[in-house]
Amino acid sequence: MEALFSLVIGVLTASGIYLLLRGRTFPVIVGLALLSYAVNLFLFSTGGLNTHAAAVIGDSITPADPLPQALVLTAIVIGFAMTAFVVILAIRARSELGSDHVDGQQGEAGDSR
Repeated sequence: MEALFSLVIGVLTASGIYLLLRGRTFPVIVGLALLSYAVNLFLFSTGGLNTHAAAVIGDSITPADPLPQALVLTAIVIGFAMTAFVVILAIRARSELGSDHVDGQQGEAGDSR
């Protein structure tokens, strides 16, 4: 279970970094979202991966740790709000500048990536 979990976190992190290095705004936004998902999964895994543990203290001998769950819930809300803000900012920048390149320069002639 831990190997699969760490593999998923690694794939999300690698995909997020790859998209962050792109030259356009929307892949950068998706890359940031993927990185935030990877961090959320990492925070969630710090509480321990117990498959048969109760989420409430007192129902089992080894309950799940509620602190990482609370941190992840808070990070999800903050991440969603920041993603919405950055999307609106990117739309506004594209309408003002006429381009969605991160560095503010147009690509080569005929480059429509």
